[in-house]
Amino acid sequence: MPNILVIGFDPHTIPGFDPAPVAAGIEQGSKAFAELGLAEDLFLVDFAELDGRAQAKLIEKLRQKQYDAVVVGGGIRKGPGLLELFQTVVNLVHWNQPEAAIAFNDSPVDSPDWVLKALEQKRNC
Repeated sequence: MPNILVIGFDPHTIPGFDPAPVAAGIEQGSKAFAELGLAEDLFLVDFAELDGRAQAKLIEKLRQKQYDAVVVGGGIRKGPGLLELFQTVVNLVHWNQPEAAIAFNDSPVDSPDWVLKALEQKRNC
């Protein structure tokens, strides 16, 4: 069973943001991973920990086990002012999980689709 790590923001920690749609999407994506036989771990960044605490926690998570693919969620990639965080996350994944395929998603719901594409790309390279 392939191990998958999904990295994104904890929607409940974003100030002034309605977490319900994203939380529902995360739940739906998790169900799809299970249906596909993919073992998913979630690493949800607390928005209040962007001072470096999240980075230390991510490094710890990435060193716990080998992942076949790592998803970097859209909130980390697309949010205004988050380019440095995105670069840091991608580099941490690259340095700590060099064998893992890296996937990006449009929403938490389509994460499994992008993981399958990334794993296929890895097999074909």
